[in-house]
Amino acid sequence: MAKVISVAVPKGGVGKSTTAVNLAASFAVSEKKTLLIDFDSTGSSTICLGFEKENISGNIFDVLSFKRSISEVIYETNLKHLDLIPSKISSTDEVRLHKITNNHHLFSHILTQEQLKEYDYIIIDCPPFLQGLTTISLISSDSVIIPIKAGKFSLSSIEKMVEYVEWVKSRYNSKLYIEGIVLTMFEPNTIAWKMTLDTINEKYCDLLFESAIPRNITLCESEFLGKPGVLINAKSPGAKAYLSLANEILSRVKVQKFAASVVYA
Repeated sequence: MAKVISVAVPKGGVGKSTTAVNLAASFAVSEKKTLLIDFDSTGSSTICLGFEKENISGNIFDVLSFKRSISEVIYETNLKHLDLIPSKISSTDEVRLHKITNNHHLFSHILTQEQLKEYDYIIIDCPPFLQGLTTISLISSDSVIIPIKAGKFSLSSIEKMVEYVEWVKSRYNSKLYIEGIVLTMFEPNTIAWKMTLDTINEKYCDLLFESAIPRNITLCESEFLGKPGVLINAKSPGAKAYLSLANEILSRVKVQKFAASVVYA
């Protein structure tokens, strides 16, 4: 079974979709069969992988509304080992979608389908709010990654996210945990980042990834070019940072498996 990771935080503009796309691409580069699911109505992850909405015949909303099967909406990307389920949600769809997501375990059942068992990782790019799609994503996930940039409002969103994860864990999904907080658009020599880091280290130091994502032009260009950073310039600081983040997560899995085998022995 795939490990399911939600990328979520109740704030826009913090690099959430950039993190979802480039982390998924980094897993794929590591030859891990990866599926990226775009849950955001803006379709940012879909666009970042070069898919135009007018060329999408099936999307995640079609699956949630039982119009298409999961296999009908999986698209291959230009990166081996990486597939995409795109988002194409209109304003009228959002009203209906709110009703659909009241069935909190709907998406969990979808993820158990046979077609998804070939994947090592499923990454879900959540919208920048907690209700609806984010909730059913967290209920269906093993863990959540919280991307964050410098700023007081960003710190407030971490606190809100951590509290919400605990609520989902206590009520719907006891296995859910926070994979980590990842710093995005990182500029270590600025006052804003120093103040932000002081608070994070005080309250959430045990959740902070070692890998930080620097502000980098390659990651900005990738949105326009419809490719993850690793396909534009694998040696750029941004691409290397996401590869480091993927390796950090993969290393944790190896340690967990080793520990389990020792206990079993």
